Amino acid sequence: MRIGIVGCGGRMGRELVRQVLETEGVTLAGGTEKPGGALVGEDVAALAGVPPSGILVTEDPTVLFDAADAVIDFTTPAATLLHATMAAHTGTTLVVGTTGLDDAALSQLGKMARQTRIVQAPNMSVGVNLLFALTRQVAATLGIEYDIEIVEHHHRHKVDAPSGTALGLGRAAAAGRGVDLDAVADRARDGHTGPREDGHIGFAVLRGGDVVGDHTVVFAGPGERIELTHKASDRVIYARGAVRAAQWAADKPNGLYSMADVLGLG
Repeated sequence: MRIGIVGCGGRMGRELVRQVLETEGVTLAGGTEKPGGALVGEDVAALAGVPPSGILVTEDPTVLFDAADAVIDFTTPAATLLHATMAAHTGTTLVVGTTGLDDAALSQLGKMARQTRIVQAPNMSVGVNLLFALTRQVAATLGIEYDIEIVEHHHRHKVDAPSGTALGLGRAAAAGRGVDLDAVADRARDGHTGPREDGHIGFAVLRGGDVVGDHTVVFAGPGERIELTHKASDRVIYARGAVRAAQWAADKPNGLYSMADVLGLG
């Protein structure tokens, strides 16, 4: 299986390149970076800190989509939608780990998935996707007398907040309660906010240092508190999950899938 990486020069891009090169049964189809970028023309593998492969970074993703069986995308929402269009045109599997996708972008991915296979998840980690499932289960079991708060901590360079994973946890909790997250989310608190509203789901965001990603879902009830936590110490967990998703989707019908589908969590 030939896997390409868009945005191969970024932190996640380089990790994805290493993971593809280390995974049995797959080969590196190539990698792209922004047109005119300083990394265009560099050896893709060498950028990832491994022996040169002879495959050079290009600036034209259309060439990559023609050459690859699957492309992995951890870029930006705008770039991801462009890549989804290319995937639909070529029938290439697309694995999307981009964060910050809004409902309109997710709807567009669904439309493109009618013509190819797209796996999209706010987090590609196996552990985090188990946390999604557990969060939904616990939220469904406990009543609204248990307040739900989601706390996330990421490195100082992260540009979106709350993280896509935190929002995914919020959606899981809301689904467990049978409500729409947008109707009950408290995404920012400042000043005299008054008492907490029953049934709301709160978010707290921390930014600093080099934290890869920590997420905790707190269920705070009368006399007790339940906390579900996942802490990432290495980005390899996201790359490993993304490559696994690409391999899983290879023989699936066209459609929009999640990591829950990949892991059989349903």
